[in-house]
Amino acid sequence: MSSVQTPREITLLVRSGCHLCKAAAETLDEVTSRLNYTWQSVDIDQDPELLARHSEEVPVLLIDGRVRDFWVIDAQRLEALLSS
Repeated sequence: MSSVQTPREITLLVRSGCHLCKAAAETLDEVTSRLNYTWQSVDIDQDPELLARHSEEVPVLLIDGRVRDFWVIDAQRLEALLSS
């Protein structure tokens, strides 16, 4: 019996010049490519509402529209979140 992988909407909220954002993107690339997911990046400086809500927390990881992590994105935690 094969399990069907549920599609996930994975978004990383970032800001220009954010070193943690760069590291988070690298982690997302590594984990999502291994698990066959895609993800998108959104620059919160281009969205006043997101900027007001998350300016001190970037990077922010959203999975299916829910905040699941911020600041440091851990590969093992991300894999567990995507596998649940």
